[in-house]
This record gives sequence, C-alpha cells and structure tokens, in this order.
Amino acid sequence: MKMSKINSLFLGLILAGSVSLVNAQTTQPETSAATSQTANPTIESLKKQIEANPKDTESLAKLAAAYQDASDWPNAIDTWKKISVLLPDWAPSYYSQAYAYQSAKDDANAKIAYEKYIATVKPEEVEQNKKNLAYAYFYLAFTEQKTDPNKAKEHIAKSIQYDPTNEDAVKLSKTLNS
Repeated sequence: MKMSKINSLFLGLILAGSVSLVNAQTTQPETSAATSQTANPTIESLKKQIEANPKDTESLAKLAAAYQDASDWPNAIDTWKKISVLLPDWAPSYYSQAYAYQSAKDDANAKIAYEKYIATVKPEEVEQNKKNLAYAYFYLAFTEQKTDPNKAKEHIAKSIQYDPTNEDAVKLSKTLNS
C-alpha cells in the first residue's frame, strides 16, 4: 500500500472523528455464542480481513480506529504497534499509539510514543502535522514540568510554535516561565 493512501486514510479517520461504529463491548474474550453476538461486527469483519492478509495496513488502521472508538485501548495499542512494525516511518501510528496509551492511563508509554512520533515526522510532513506536533510537545512538557523543568520549557515553546492558539499550552508556558 502506498504511504499516501495510508496518510489519506489516517487523515480521514482523524478529521471525520473516525468511522461511526456500533458501540459494543469488545474487551471480553469470545468464548460463547452469546458473546459473539454482542461483538462489534465491524471489528470482527476487519479481524477476518487481517487474518487473511496480516500485512494489510489499511485494514489494520481501520481496526485500530474501531478499537479506539470502542474504547478498547489494549487492542488499539496492539494494533497500532503492528502497523508501526510494518510501516516504521509512518508517524501517525506512533501518535495514535500515544493517544491510546494516554487513554489507557499509561503515561510512561504515552510519553515514549509521543517522542517517537515527534522523531518520525519528516520535515515535509510538518505542516500537515502541526496540531498533533503541538499536542505531543504539550504532553511532553506537561509530564516533565516537575522532573525536568528546562526540558519542559523547551517542549512547551515548541508546542506554542506549532499552535499558538492552544490556551492550555500558553497557560503551562506562563507557569513554567514564572
């Protein structure tokens, strides 16, 4: 699959707020007919597609987004990790991993994934990734404000450089620089 097709898919998922999916509980193992009846049909369909072609990154991205829509953070994380292995230079997979880790309250891994995202964004991709870069730097600044205030100041300056309208970043900058 071409990277532009993946980037378009990811951008479409982000801009559209992801695909609207049936809300279903997907964190329980499927051990009975009753359980499989309550499973998310979109997730199940995508899992079958991926079973047939484990390197189908487009279906993997759709599956990861479906897991996120269902708030199934462990499966979302695992799926984004699979995409990162298949497409190690595709920055959005690291941003999505970070988002899923953050949603799962795993701040240490969220921080690592945001750092990887920042490092993976190519210079020619910066313009289209400004909002996400701003948030990634904000998150890093927020998590480092007590342990490494100087590093936090660097991160918050970058965050504001990418998105000067982010009120939370501006407030954190004032706090860090006071």
